Amino acid sequence: MLAYGYVALGGALGSILRFGMNRWLTLLLGDGLPWGTILINIGGSFVIGLCAALFENGPGASTPLEVRQFVLVGLCGGFTTFSSFSLQTLTLLHAGEPGRALLNVMLSLALCLAAVAVGYMLPGSIATWSRSVGA
Repeated sequence: MLAYGYVALGGALGSILRFGMNRWLTLLLGDGLPWGTILINIGGSFVIGLCAALFENGPGASTPLEVRQFVLVGLCGGFTTFSSFSLQTLTLLHAGEPGRALLNVMLSLALCLAAVAVGYMLPGSIATWSRSVGA
């Protein structure tokens, strides 16, 4: 039962972060495209990839399951916004903006996949680099 509490707390924090960052990024970059959602999805994809790698075989491998659930399911799940992405893409289509809708899909998908891959590979790259520098 405690796991649900960790996930709920992480989800609440992730949602608050998403809300604040989306407002700030929209003010900063405008609303021609849903840049806040795109950038939040990229950042969230990077963080979930990085944390998954650290928890799997990095220095975080001994991290308790509850903490992993807090971060991966709660915090990252609350922070990333694919439901918002889907609604915003549909809104662009309904507004007669199929080019922008397609651009939103392509940027989000390609950049989030790249971000999760980079995040996942980063701990191994850092470990390899630190061994070569320290050797």
